[in-house]
Amino acid sequence: MPQAKDTTESDADLSQMIIGLGPCTYLLLLLIGMILVFPFLEEGLFPRMLLGILFSSVLLVGAFAAPQSRRSLIFKVGLALLGIGLQWTALWTSNLILLDLAGMTYALSLLVSISGVLRYVLKRGQITADKLHGALAGYIMLAFAWSFLYAQLEMTIPGAFGPTRLDFTQTGTFFKLIYFSFTTLTTTGYGDIVPLTNHARSLVMIEEFTGVFYVGVLIARLAGLYPSPSPR
Repeated sequence: MPQAKDTTESDADLSQMIIGLGPCTYLLLLLIGMILVFPFLEEGLFPRMLLGILFSSVLLVGAFAAPQSRRSLIFKVGLALLGIGLQWTALWTSNLILLDLAGMTYALSLLVSISGVLRYVLKRGQITADKLHGALAGYIMLAFAWSFLYAQLEMTIPGAFGPTRLDFTQTGTFFKLIYFSFTTLTTTGYGDIVPLTNHARSLVMIEEFTGVFYVGVLIARLAGLYPSPSPR
């Protein structure tokens, strides 16, 4: 009977760690939702505007996802608003230079948000569902940040990725880089998109060990934070 009680308590603790609501939970749901609806929002002005709103929402929600100082919050929100402003201006004016700047600002804003989320997740204390959701959201944001870097490289050095030339005037091109970033970060590597230049290969290698390092360090740290079972 005591063993059955222990199992019930353990299951209850596990469910509390997985199911919960918090800032990181909303960020995770937004990221997963954007991945799922992205292919449906690439053609037409209105769908692309919705996609832009989703990207803008990710930056803003990411800025508020973790507890932080007022100065840090102002910096994150300012950086997010700069990226959003550049993105919408580039979309309305079809200015490629502004689009490049928007991509770089988006990548920087995502990386800053990731650092804040990781500090919150790895902070000593009770492991909550929001922290676990933050860990997964940070992993997804990392893949998005790398996809922006790959897009900047492809626009700077056309033909960096293949086997066929990526044309950003065609729908679905950026989503291909997001897909490639996820397969690289998880070291899946299907091979349907490959780096063709040494510049691209160097970025890919950095993302590969970044993904392995992220998962390894996160698991080790969370295991160290997980409370030991109390003696009975």
